[in-house]
Amino acid sequence: MLEKITGTFNSIIRTISGKSTITEKNIEETVEQIKMALLEADVNLRVVRRFVNSTIEEAKGEKVLKAVDPGQQFVKIIYDKIVAMLGGEEEQSLKLKGPDTTSVILLLGLQGAGKTTAAHKLAARLKKEGRNPVLAACDLVRPAAVEQLSVLGEKIGVPVYKEDLKNAVKNAEGALSFARKNQYDTLIIDTAGRLQIDEDMMAELVKIKKCVSPDDVLLVADAMTGQNAVDIAKTFDERLGITGVILTKFDSDARGGAALSLKTITQKPILFIGTGEKTEDFDVFHPDRIASRILGMGDVVSLVEKAQENVDQEEAERLQKRMARNEFTLEDMLMQFQQVKKMGSMQSLIDMLPGMANQQIDTSGMKKNEAIILSMTKKERANHLIIGPSRRKRIAKGSGTTVADVNKLIKQFEKTKLMMKKVSRNKGLQAKMMSQFGGNMDMSKFGNLLK
Repeated sequence: MLEKITGTFNSIIRTISGKSTITEKNIEETVEQIKMALLEADVNLRVVRRFVNSTIEEAKGEKVLKAVDPGQQFVKIIYDKIVAMLGGEEEQSLKLKGPDTTSVILLLGLQGAGKTTAAHKLAARLKKEGRNPVLAACDLVRPAAVEQLSVLGEKIGVPVYKEDLKNAVKNAEGALSFARKNQYDTLIIDTAGRLQIDEDMMAELVKIKKCVSPDDVLLVADAMTGQNAVDIAKTFDERLGITGVILTKFDSDARGGAALSLKTITQKPILFIGTGEKTEDFDVFHPDRIASRILGMGDVVSLVEKAQENVDQEEAERLQKRMARNEFTLEDMLMQFQQVKKMGSMQSLIDMLPGMANQQIDTSGMKKNEAIILSMTKKERANHLIIGPSRRKRIAKGSGTTVADVNKLIKQFEKTKLMMKKVSRNKGLQAKMMSQFGGNMDMSKFGNLLK
């Protein structure tokens, strides 16, 4: 995500941060480069001008020019400005009420933005957080929209209300009564969109909003549409008063124009981003973390959170003890491959590491190794020393690989086993490894990635 702008900013930051002294000319040249990068990223012109003027004004002060490390001080200013542009450091969240009453979330947006998918992802997230959501199918315009929401709702174990499929307003009203009667604490309403904003769509949305009095009115916008998403947000806000934005297809957005313009122009926060096709590919939008990724500093906090969400704590502790006793097996290695896959694509994980943004990683090797281990018997996975030439030939044939591939995996396994034994016993080595991930983080928060 944001590959283009991240690559440009990464280059700019590397150049300026390495300077022991900087001049006003250095600052002006760097800001001009940033200005061009933002414009190429399809950021709103007014936002770019505001960013440029405030950055130059602050960077030319004595705090930067006479600092011990002026390059780093200047980078800090750029980072702070990008964070502010994306929404600031204040935590933005849904206006959910307590569990004894029903909170209503109204989703709206143009057709094709991904409202129905976003509705079920949001429901799944809230359910995971302990809420008791119900979905309402009020998109009666797009063919199969109701069926799609029903299938997605069943997939995540969340009911879908769809009693009146002729009148979206009455269906929304009925859904609210149903939610209250059956003690659902969150009602998420999926509404109809059009290919473009028109009066019929707006009139229907105004009626739905009036009859359900939503706590949150969230615009679902396609991140890849850039400034168009900002214009759409302005129009919806003027008529319906949106409280926040869900940016879909964020993982496919190479430029970042929508994300970098929305908050400044609309004064509405981006609350969530869609980062893939799976139900769990739906993240809270953190301006500081996105700013860090744009500048090539990685996002270790999100990486740790993904590990904590997807790695079984008991299994990780069991594995750590096995490593300390030098009992790590190919079965354990297979389990690690599968746990990493749960965290998302390998490329997305690599992009979260400091200095690794946009580094293209060949993930075919992990898939090949997984196939090789799956072709082994349980005895072979438990004791790799019994895997002689004939067994290696059979394993290669069963996994669609070569004997050389099997040999390579076993060598890699032996090195990994040795390294993990050292890491599990050596706190100093753990700290050294952590320094490679950006510094002063509590080791316990990152432990699962090393287990």
